[in-house]
Amino acid sequence: MAGSVTDAMTTHYETRGIIAVLQLDNPPVNGLGHATRKALIDGIGRALHDSAVKVIVITGTGKVFSGGADIKEFNSPAALAEPTLLQLIDNVEQSSKPVIAAINGVCMGGGLELALGCHYRIATADASLALPEVRLGLLPGAGGTQRLPRAIGVEKALQMITTGDAVSGPDALEHGLIDRIVERTSFDDVIAFANKVARNRKHRKLRDTILADGKQDAVSSLAAAREQIAKRARGLPAPIRCIDAVEAAVTLPFEQGLALERKFFVELVSSAESKALRHAFFAERSASKIPDVPDDTPVRAINAAAVIGFGTMGGGIAMSLANAGISVTVFEKDQAALDRGLAMCRRNWESTAKKGRLTMDQVEQRVALLKPTLDFKALGPADIVIEAAYEDMQVKQDLFKRLDSVMKRGAILATNTSTLDVDQIAVATARPHDVIGTHFFSPANVMRLLEVVRGAQTSADVLATVMHLAKRLGKVGVVSGVCHGFIGNRMLEHYVRQSMFLIDEGASPQQIDAAMTTFGMAMGPFAVGDLAGLDIGYAIRQRRYVEKPHTTYSRVGDRIVELGRLGQKTGKGWYRYEGDRTPRVDPEVDELITRYRAELGLKSRTITDDEIVQRCIYALVNEGARILEERIAMRASDIDVVYLTGYGFPRARGGPMFYAQTVGLGNVVQSMREFTTNNHADPVFWQPAKLLLEAANTGLWPR
Repeated sequence: MAGSVTDAMTTHYETRGIIAVLQLDNPPVNGLGHATRKALIDGIGRALHDSAVKVIVITGTGKVFSGGADIKEFNSPAALAEPTLLQLIDNVEQSSKPVIAAINGVCMGGGLELALGCHYRIATADASLALPEVRLGLLPGAGGTQRLPRAIGVEKALQMITTGDAVSGPDALEHGLIDRIVERTSFDDVIAFANKVARNRKHRKLRDTILADGKQDAVSSLAAAREQIAKRARGLPAPIRCIDAVEAAVTLPFEQGLALERKFFVELVSSAESKALRHAFFAERSASKIPDVPDDTPVRAINAAAVIGFGTMGGGIAMSLANAGISVTVFEKDQAALDRGLAMCRRNWESTAKKGRLTMDQVEQRVALLKPTLDFKALGPADIVIEAAYEDMQVKQDLFKRLDSVMKRGAILATNTSTLDVDQIAVATARPHDVIGTHFFSPANVMRLLEVVRGAQTSADVLATVMHLAKRLGKVGVVSGVCHGFIGNRMLEHYVRQSMFLIDEGASPQQIDAAMTTFGMAMGPFAVGDLAGLDIGYAIRQRRYVEKPHTTYSRVGDRIVELGRLGQKTGKGWYRYEGDRTPRVDPEVDELITRYRAELGLKSRTITDDEIVQRCIYALVNEGARILEERIAMRASDIDVVYLTGYGFPRARGGPMFYAQTVGLGNVVQSMREFTTNNHADPVFWQPAKLLLEAANTGLWPR
């Protein structure tokens, strides 16, 4: 190996015969921050001045070519420090010696834009190529919207840019994004291609390439994309700007299109949506950081699991474990329940296979990982057992006593409770250090959130193991302390309380649902209740009436349930359903609400959508502040992650705590003080939390 050296500690330079190799080495994702950009420029300059070098190869270390630009540099001077990413890519494209991107794995964002600036691209079959900027409220800002359509055509480019979806190595080859699939991007596999390239007289520059689509085909693709985005993006600016930028690639010379792309990027990077989406991106990564549990904390091996209960929740948990390749023993009380659960899991996987996301062989492999049993002792060898039994403290405690007697030493005992005290469950065992809460969200095989509830005696290695398992299951683990409802459901109680008070005062379920979905929530509170089953909330409220006798609750929801209206499963809830999931206004509900208001002596008033949104969202914020005060949540961003991944909060608003910052915490406090004058809306609750008052002075939640 000749001329081996490291430039700026982020890029290795070496020569092998006529090839100069620049290898990105900037863990964890070979981000293209300023130091890396400068090192690449220096390496290219060195190769150009070496007469023995005929071809330049850019590749990455490990399984990452480059994850793209350093997001932390956005809105900072570092992003504009020369050489910028645009200057680097121009330098690559204008190189007098051919440059090959040898894509060895993940190639995303600015990493793919860099590869598009190269004259040739080769990749391994397991490579993953994407321009995911739209998911951060942005568009590719270093030529991606101009070069990608020239490489693969407008229709496919629009699909990649407006969704952020990745393509594999074989797909990239099929569409012309890469020139060749290689088994590995180690030097031996690149040399043959590089030697061939060295003999070429001309080297393709995408900036000079004429779009493969005919003009009319390109225009049709743009029109179709606009129609789809109008339905899907719900007014978000980034997807629209992505289409505008690709249209510039169709209608304008390259440099003009590049300038327009840059203009759009600068516009978007300062938008509220992008700031919220970037907050969400970093919040998810921060959620795994536990101050008193270092990253190198040893974790227990999880090779076999057990689940108690094979209903909707237990079946979803079992599917999540099997999806990760973990063998799962599933216990039920009778054979019929086991048969129903197994059939449900098979149907779900077969449905996924019909959509092309699994093969039938994979379906059979996952079904084979499920081991139904009626023998409680068969749970014993599992490394972790997760119970999904009825939400009752006595039931849970009795169950954990039995588990304590059958589970092997070192097994983790996890409860899927959504509201109950994990510490009370733990004391039913002789090993409370092995007990932890794993609150999955339904459907558990789909929802990304996993609230990991740390008991007073939960050991650090158990917590670290479950957080590691969450990642393995493709979930976002968020640590919560022990309290009623933990983070998400404790806050949700007040969101729902305010929605009920709003009905008492004059709003209708459909107005409240419409206001919240216009705000961006996936569903309104009453449609969610019908979907989940109104009997669940009813049972929790009956318990809360006893536990919190001084707290005010509307009883209108109880009246609905007491009529036998339990939601979609009975065809009637807050809405009426006629053989489908479409909610329809039901006069019977309107009459019930009118009678209930009369009982309370309340005169219906006109309520604005703004008041609906403020009362529902600020209820989340105020309770979130109390949760932070009590250290149930470690940071405000963890609360945001819970609501973004588990409760349908609009990602483009960043979560309730971040949204409150964008409104202005002082403004939130002022609104709450106004709400205290409404005697029906529980004025005691609207006294701002102490932490919220403190944060209002700085405008920021404590870090």
